[in-house]
Amino acid sequence: MALIKKFRIKNFKTQSPVAKLENVSLSFDKRQILDNINFNLNSGEIIGLLGPNGAGKSTIFNLLIGLLKPDFGKIIIENNEVNEEPVYIRAQNYKIGYVPQYGGYFQDLTLIENLKAASEVLIKNESDRASRISQLVHKFALDNVQEIKAKFLSGGQKRKLVICMALLGEPKILLCDEIFAALDVLTIHMLKEILVNLQRENPKMCIMICEHQARELLSIVDRALILSNSKIIAEGSPNNLIKNEVARSHYFGEFFN
Repeated sequence: MALIKKFRIKNFKTQSPVAKLENVSLSFDKRQILDNINFNLNSGEIIGLLGPNGAGKSTIFNLLIGLLKPDFGKIIIENNEVNEEPVYIRAQNYKIGYVPQYGGYFQDLTLIENLKAASEVLIKNESDRASRISQLVHKFALDNVQEIKAKFLSGGQKRKLVICMALLGEPKILLCDEIFAALDVLTIHMLKEILVNLQRENPKMCIMICEHQARELLSIVDRALILSNSKIIAEGSPNNLIKNEVARSHYFGEFFN
């Protein structure tokens, strides 16, 4: 399918990053997972995170949402160090939305019950919950399946549900972990359109996507990072990244285009 992103944001130098990792290192059982990682997440950008299995991509997400603490370095969100802040504080106070690779919903609850449960955590004003849920159900064309239990939804509908749950609190940062995994071509294209539309509709939201499917990812991001051997080995726009010799030799391979 043709690329769907009509534009790319070229320059974020004049903007303050909404979040950043500063000199972050982390080890598990003496195995170095991340080694002195530094990068910014900028307001209004779609940023991609690529790398082989076990490179530490999901670990970076877990550090950002608060499931893990770094051994060294700082997690900065809105100019505040949040290393000690728990998951729920980051979700509520810093408005971080998270779309996990697997699950993220209650299987035996209906789609609408899942959204109501999540809204109780993410939306303080009770009167705002129903209107926000209705807005998202309609926006993602889930009206006809809202009374179906989540475990009986299709793969694409489950992804839409989890994205809706992440969007309930109107996040400033949306983290999507392997969002295209195990989906058919048409569903992947639908999700790409959703993400690009979110950027257009919410120009201050930062969307970060961790993904193995490099072509799909590079077709919609403004900037991408490649993580390998515990370090960020390359960073840049999609066009520049696929021309980068280090990126081609360590990740893409010579025949990637």
